Amino acid sequence: MSISLNIFFMFLFGTILCSGHEGLINLVTINALLQLGLFTFIACIPFLKTRRVSYVDIAWPFGVALIGLQIILFGDAELWRKLIIGGIYLFIGLRMGVGAVVFAKKTGVIFKTEFPRYQYRRMLLEQKGSNQVELHLLAEIWAQGAANITALALPGFLIAIRPDADLSYIEIVGISLWALAYVIESIADGQKLYFSTKNAKGVCNIGLWKYSRHPNYFAEWLVWTGVVVASLPSLMALNVTPMIWWIITLGTLSASLMLYITLVYLTGAKPAEYYSARKRSGYREYQDKTNMFFPWFPRS
Repeated sequence: MSISLNIFFMFLFGTILCSGHEGLINLVTINALLQLGLFTFIACIPFLKTRRVSYVDIAWPFGVALIGLQIILFGDAELWRKLIIGGIYLFIGLRMGVGAVVFAKKTGVIFKTEFPRYQYRRMLLEQKGSNQVELHLLAEIWAQGAANITALALPGFLIAIRPDADLSYIEIVGISLWALAYVIESIADGQKLYFSTKNAKGVCNIGLWKYSRHPNYFAEWLVWTGVVVASLPSLMALNVTPMIWWIITLGTLSASLMLYITLVYLTGAKPAEYYSARKRSGYREYQDKTNMFFPWFPRS
């Protein structure tokens, strides 16, 4: 999958370069150079030295923050518009990036040991009989970098090149969805932390965790979906050829889909549940009663 994603992102990057839109081309080109440098030195070289994929958990969020900084500095839109969308990217990236560094220093994960989710990815590749496990893992690192260059950056870049002065209703809905998602994610994280202090080995099923086994991942997906929704008016106003417009539209919408796949199947819910079902008594019963991702009422 990671190789296919890299090919798709490269195709999307090439399409943008052929779009003829100077503002978008400039943003994507600068971003590509910055993301390549960041992922090479923060994720790829450390991986080649230590064989730990976890360094990407530092590179990716700081790459998202870099997107926000570029939007503010190099976008063509009104300053207040750039500050809103650029600030969202900066907030998402710095919150996760600083948190990853603090967590790494406190626990040793990343700098000394591997995250279980990446151990899970390695295990799956080995079970499939892959003779190129390290190459596949390296490709997964590059896929996250390529996503930062193209699909994840596109919603913000589209808003940053839109000349309109006023916020549309759809932009307000998208930004509001992002803000709501952040509140949900913060509440879910707080509830999990509170439960863990009381019962470190138990199954967290309080608050939002009654309705979803991973409300934090669901909220993180909503965060990016809100950004995509906010970009739709700018996407509709993009002046390029129909074929290029459809490809860029597919790339923009793929940001939400890609985050869903990642948060459920690659490094999110599935890997977490693989270990939880083996370590936590009662977790399989919790799985039977509670939706994995999208919140809903518990089943009796």
